[in-house]
Amino acid sequence: MSPDLRRELKSFYNHLHDRPLAPDDPYYVDYVEQQPADSDPIAAIAQKIAFSDAASLELLSGQRGSGKSTQLLRLKKLLEEDGCTVFLCDMKDYLNLSMPVEISDFLITLMGRLSQEVCQQFGTNPAQRSYWERIQQFLLQDVQIEGIKLEADFDPVSFGIEASLKDDPDFKQRIQQALKGYVATLVRQSREFADDVVKLVRKRKRDPNHKVVVLVDSVEQIRGGEDVHKSVETLFASHGEHLRFPTLHLRFPTLHLVYTVPPYLVPLAPGLGRNLGATLRTLPSVHVRRRDGSDDERGIGALRDMVGRRYAGWSQVFSEEQLATMAKSTGGDLRDFFRLIREVLVAAAAKPDGLPVADSLIDAAKNLIKREMLPLAQDDMAWLRGIADSKNTQLPSIEQLPRLARFFDTHLVLNYRNGDDWYDVHPLLADVLPPAAA
Repeated sequence: MSPDLRRELKSFYNHLHDRPLAPDDPYYVDYVEQQPADSDPIAAIAQKIAFSDAASLELLSGQRGSGKSTQLLRLKKLLEEDGCTVFLCDMKDYLNLSMPVEISDFLITLMGRLSQEVCQQFGTNPAQRSYWERIQQFLLQDVQIEGIKLEADFDPVSFGIEASLKDDPDFKQRIQQALKGYVATLVRQSREFADDVVKLVRKRKRDPNHKVVVLVDSVEQIRGGEDVHKSVETLFASHGEHLRFPTLHLRFPTLHLVYTVPPYLVPLAPGLGRNLGATLRTLPSVHVRRRDGSDDERGIGALRDMVGRRYAGWSQVFSEEQLATMAKSTGGDLRDFFRLIREVLVAAAAKPDGLPVADSLIDAAKNLIKREMLPLAQDDMAWLRGIADSKNTQLPSIEQLPRLARFFDTHLVLNYRNGDDWYDVHPLLADVLPPAAA
């Protein structure tokens, strides 16, 4: 392959880098907005916040690869166009996503992240005190943490409490243990800080009724063993009232929150809705196929447009049929779709006659991704067969929720929405499942 062609393939490869896209990004494709009104969770959340005079809480679920972070940027834009002040708090850089989470460290992390966002937007913190300064005073005066001596000049930023909560499992466990008797105090402090945030924003906006919205991203990425999944379930099912921030001192409570949550909490949605006073909405994978298995040309076309926005000359590399095959093989999962293309580009660049791409290179790349999902245990295959046949989760009991969580985490199962939510097994696994029941 000539150096010029290799450079073109390298450019194509790098333009498929996975990152959240703002609505004004040239790579952005408005696929979700083109859905029927009842299938656009972002528009529904924006409208509900617009209608809500009191504080509100919303839940948004979506698998990694569904474009959720991109759609949160769209939600931020919609809310700002409606006159709201919006703080987007991405938790992945501050929360250990592979360890059990408790309400104590979750609130500390969330409020600390919000404090940083407020300072970034307004150049100051509420009442001239960051949340880290407030938690410093609390830890110094009230909490004894075994094995950690906090001096009077303790600086939580230089000490790295936020980094330690994420990167030091031992420190996190000691914090969790030490704060078990202080949950009510932490909740009150969080609500006081939230009140101060609203007061600061309203003062700056010169509007006593100004709405403030906090979007909490990456919570759905918490994954691990049964203890991790159980902790997330407990966080939202048992501590739901602590995740709301009704006003303590303000006359008009207008702090609105949107939390992302893992898709394995969807079966608990009725209970969560009652406990939290919230609606759990789902951002599904791109609909490359319908429930009956037939191709959805609109979804396939949307993925083709996404590739075209990134590399206009894609048709010199792949045929339209090959691109459609890759879209259907990855089930509309954006991350897998781009990854599959990138794997093929790497393989093609290594061959003297790599263009146009041979079907064998695509098959080899599909097998590479497929092997990462194998082997499957016999009981898992039986459950997956049931999901493939019924198009629902077939959850036998709540005790089996961690197993279902694993299916979602590893993308063995994908979530779709055509009117109602439905589920299917990743297309690359279709030929390894036991035969369908007669």
